Amino acid sequence: NLGDLQLDLVLHKAQRGEKTIELTAREYALLEYFMRNVNHVLTRSIISEHIWNYNFDSGTNVVDVYINHLRNKVDDGFEKKLLHTVRGVGYVMKGD
Repeated sequence: NLGDLQLDLVLHKAQRGEKTIELTAREYALLEYFMRNVNHVLTRSIISEHIWNYNFDSGTNVVDVYINHLRNKVDDGFEKKLLHTVRGVGYVMKGD
C-alpha cells in the first residue's frame, strides 16, 4: 500500500480510496514495479528492461505512453499525486 493506493498481488487489481482501478496486464506490472521501488527514481531504460524485457530504444516513447496511461488511472481526480516525472532522468512514485 502507498497512502490510499492499494495493490492486490493475488487478484492483480488496484484500488485508490473507493475507486477501483482497471489496469491492463502491462499497466499492472508497471504499477507493481513502482510500488516495489517507492521513492526510487526509475529511468526509462530500467523500466523498459524490467517491464518489456528489452533494451531501451531512445527513439520510442512507449515508456512515456504507459506512464501517462497509469498516471491517468492512478492520479486523475486525486489531489495528491503519486507518480512524478524527474526531468531528464525518469519517474518516481512517492507517497510522502
